[in-house]
Amino acid sequence: MLFAAIAALAGCAAPPVASNETADLPFDQAVTLVTDNLVKQTQNMPAFLAKLAKRGVVVDPMLDAASGQQTAATRLLEQRVTDRMRNDYAVFDMLPFDTASLAKAQYLLTGTMKRDQSSKTGVFQLNLALTDIKTGNVVAQSSARARDDGLDTSPTPYYRDSPILVKDKVVDGYIRTCETPPGQPADPVYFQRVSTATMISDATASYDTERYTEALGKYQNALSTPSGEQIRVFNGIYLSTWKLGKVAEAEQAFAKVVAFGIANNSLGVKFLFNPNSTVFWSDPQVSGPYDLWVRQIARQASAAKVCMDVVGHTSRTGSEPYNDKLSLSRAAYIKQRLEAESKELIARTKSQGMGFHQNIVGTGTDDVRDALDRRVEFKIVPCP
Repeated sequence: MLFAAIAALAGCAAPPVASNETADLPFDQAVTLVTDNLVKQTQNMPAFLAKLAKRGVVVDPMLDAASGQQTAATRLLEQRVTDRMRNDYAVFDMLPFDTASLAKAQYLLTGTMKRDQSSKTGVFQLNLALTDIKTGNVVAQSSARARDDGLDTSPTPYYRDSPILVKDKVVDGYIRTCETPPGQPADPVYFQRVSTATMISDATASYDTERYTEALGKYQNALSTPSGEQIRVFNGIYLSTWKLGKVAEAEQAFAKVVAFGIANNSLGVKFLFNPNSTVFWSDPQVSGPYDLWVRQIARQASAAKVCMDVVGHTSRTGSEPYNDKLSLSRAAYIKQRLEAESKELIARTKSQGMGFHQNIVGTGTDDVRDALDRRVEFKIVPCP
């Protein structure tokens, strides 16, 4: 009789309503609230009414929604949410995010945080979503606003070392899934590639702990899967080979990063300059691979026969006119470097300066935390 009742409920139950808290709360309080509100939406679901067994949940590492990066703050969010679900809700069995656990788990948990650029006090929007792995539908979604009470937004090692903005359609799909109302399908581009995401996560964990040979092998294994051609994989192979001192292999790997970015019209590169200048950062530990980067951007753009806007960006320090001028000067310098590598790019590229008008991070700290705000972007445009 119990199972019959559950089956009947399954046929007529409406999906829960997403929870959206609008008050600005201390971080810990916001995390507790967003987690509890997510769980509350599951309490009347047929799958949870029987309470006969724990429900397995895997957590795809949480991200900063603006940059697609993992940061110290997103790791803290993930840890706090996971701990609360594990310790306060016995119905959940929080499993490692790996291939074996994905095969037996019932639910996939995703989460993002994003700085509200319109807030003068520093506020993050937190989004969580719980997706039924069997159906691919989001079953619960909640949001809350957390004050930036000294949160560490430094990127984790993989993202700190990355030469590019690590976002593609898969990462964008993850972010959209976290905002999807209950009863709607998770983003298909992301969800159909979750099995590869477990391999990417494992490889990135190896990279973050300086096990570069191990990381390289894992990224190469991920690339060999049907859904392995993702920016996080190509970028991981480049980073690992560079760390291992395999310069020729690293250049080949970066060529694939660039080709992928051009094909998807998404290539933002973190060229860092000395303060107030168009001279590359003096420390060779930072600028050592820049010649390689310029060479491959020129070669891949020439091979693809594309036209590009070379767009300079700056972080939010100093006056608006000054930053507009500085970002244009830096873009013009990169354009000149590209032209020196490939004369045909003279007519196919033009430089623009956006100053700080298109910041991704927006902290204005001028350090590793907002390095992406000082990127040079290569936008594919129609040729004249």
